[in-house]
Parts: sequence; structure tokens; C-alpha cells
Amino acid sequence: MKIERFAPARRGRRESEMCDEIICRCEEVTRSEIEAAIEDGAVTMNELKRFTRAGMGLCQGRTCRRLTERILAEKTGVPLGEITPSTFRQPVRPVKAEIFE
Repeated sequence: MKIERFAPARRGRRESEMCDEIICRCEEVTRSEIEAAIEDGAVTMNELKRFTRAGMGLCQGRTCRRLTERILAEKTGVPLGEITPSTFRQPVRPVKAEIFE
């Protein structure tokens, strides 16, 4: 499966230019960094997250998780439906203790 099927390149952009696309905006992780992590042995979303910090920013992967999963599926040959999503934490907001009484 080619990533262009899901996120086609804009006209006039070469594939080499796409390697420097920022995939995770919160942590400023590029496509080339994700691909390098996969080449270094990351085969799951949690490993990619640990290698690159993609998905560990303020949004906890809500912005980049799907695209990162697609890149992992493309590079490893694992069908997208078989990629296990990474773990993530819900946003935490302070609450007053008296609410629980």
C-alpha cells in the first residue's frame, strides 16, 4: 500500500521533499525520522513512539497517529488493520477534591 493513496503528494512535490514533512507537529517529528526508526528496528507503534517521540506531545497522537500507522504499515508490509495502536494518556485537568465527596 502506498501512502499516496491516503495522503496524495501535492503537485510538483518530489518524494525526496516529502521525507522532510513534519508528521508529528507537537514533537516536530519528520517522516524521514519515522522511516529511520523503522529501519533501526521499530516494528510497533509503541516502539516508534519511544524511538521518535511521535505521538507523545500535547495532543497525545490525535493529530499524527493515523499517518504514523500508515507509514509503519507501508514500510513493514503489515496490513494497516493489523497495526496495533499505540498507548496514550487522556488529558489531565485539575479538579477540586470536594467534587468527589
